[in-house]
Amino acid sequence: MQLTESLSQDHYTVLYLSDSKLTPRWFYKGLLDQLGIESKFYRGDAKRQLHKEIEIIRGVHQKQVVTIIDEAHLLAKETLEEIRFLLNYKMDSMSPMALILVGQNELWDKLRLHQYAAIRQRIDIKCELPQFDRAQTGEYMKRHLDYSGCTHEIFTEKAMDEIYQYSAGSARAINKVGTHALMYAAQRAKKIIDDHMIKLVIDGELP
Repeated sequence: MQLTESLSQDHYTVLYLSDSKLTPRWFYKGLLDQLGIESKFYRGDAKRQLHKEIEIIRGVHQKQVVTIIDEAHLLAKETLEEIRFLLNYKMDSMSPMALILVGQNELWDKLRLHQYAAIRQRIDIKCELPQFDRAQTGEYMKRHLDYSGCTHEIFTEKAMDEIYQYSAGSARAINKVGTHALMYAAQRAKKIIDDHMIKLVIDGELP
């Protein structure tokens, strides 16, 4: 992840979780595992363990803890509330760690609900990736192919037209149809993916 690579290990400790079924107990366990600490069974004990480790990292090692939670739009209310309680540590006199919630647009739709007002109020910065236009969609795909080491064109321009029409410029949808199309082509030993193949993939394999 580019963000993680940009943070100096001398100043930051980065923790990453990606689990759509993350419960409060496994939230603490996941973070403590990454810190090399065996988590205690009960949630309250694990929470105190994490608080202690964060204080050591901040006070002794002089580092800022950055926790990234991916697929956050799938988190249950109980887990989101537990995250808020963690950030409320020491009656708001300090911020124990920086928290980054990463998710689809449904995350913000969920946080707009009244029941999540306390969590929403603690968000300092909201970043939203805009939808790509057709030219940006093609460039986005080409960059991914270049990064993978591909040395020749795979998707025709008409194929990219179909992908853009299906995805409406959403990076996640572009990735989804592109990946399915690549697997479809590999299974049939095809070196070029055209618009006809994209239509077959969309109609046959995607919801």
